Amino acid sequence: MRRVIFLIASVAVSALFLWLTLRGIPLADVAQSIRQADLLWVLAALGFITAGLWTRAIRWRGLLGGKVETMQAFHMLNIAMLLNQLPFRAGEVARSLLVTRSGVPLFTAATSILVERLLDTLLVVIWLSIALTQLPDAPAVATQAAALFGVAAVIAFIVLIIFARYPAIAHRTLAFFENLLPFIKKLNLGRLLDHVLDGIKPLTQWRSALHAIVWTLISWSLSLATFYCLAVSIGAQDNLFLMTVLSITLASFSIAIPLSVAAIGPFEGAVQTAGNAVGMERLLSTSLGFLFHGVTILGYIIWGTIGLLALGVSLSDVLKGKDENSGKAAVSSESAVK
Repeated sequence: MRRVIFLIASVAVSALFLWLTLRGIPLADVAQSIRQADLLWVLAALGFITAGLWTRAIRWRGLLGGKVETMQAFHMLNIAMLLNQLPFRAGEVARSLLVTRSGVPLFTAATSILVERLLDTLLVVIWLSIALTQLPDAPAVATQAAALFGVAAVIAFIVLIIFARYPAIAHRTLAFFENLLPFIKKLNLGRLLDHVLDGIKPLTQWRSALHAIVWTLISWSLSLATFYCLAVSIGAQDNLFLMTVLSITLASFSIAIPLSVAAIGPFEGAVQTAGNAVGMERLLSTSLGFLFHGVTILGYIIWGTIGLLALGVSLSDVLKGKDENSGKAAVSSESAVK
């Protein structure tokens, strides 16, 4: 029953955002704009999507300590990206379980994904802050706030690394705030803090941290290249680089919305919002949002299907394994922390 409610809510959220995005814009005009896209640029975008997935696999393999081959990591990552397009977004849980077949402890797999998310979020926040300061009509107060937000994100990241390197300092800091605000003790944040610090511990070693940061920059640069190619393919010209950065960052946050079907609706709305901010024609930015999302999902379907065939598993097997082992995953992670 809970799944049915979640599915209905996801469809409703996607429908709402699609309605908001397409208000006043004939869907036929959007389709016509997409049909006129230059196929060579679209194929180039698919190539950049593939390269982006490969670089993310290299990053993940490094966070796993080289315990799996790059091609295996590539296939598992692609399966996860495919599953994330389905309701319930089981991709990351499935990826953690798939890699245990190669002898990687479940807790190591889960924490490696946590580090990925931390680095991705940090980079997106920094890029978004920089992009907001470059908007042509942005108020000075807004640009200053955006810059401060980016600096705060970097400082928070550095503090987390220090806490992971010296957990005693983290616990003393938590104890200070618990004494200052006694109601915090009821939240039992100590165990959560241990989970987070154990998860980001690989970033306290300079080699693994450098590897993860460099490949994060490369993979996100390829994402920018993907969007840029698609923007050129449908004739976008003005403020193209700013539009690219702003669209990628806002679309990344839209994907984080838990209730939606493959982020359909929020994703297109995010790209349209970026277009409005840089002064792009609304029809053009809306068409670009649908094209970018569609090509990205197509890339995930192609490589996710190849991953399933290469690893000899079916989509139903992966989903079944996720359901059967999600409880075991929590128990294993808990044991590892203890």
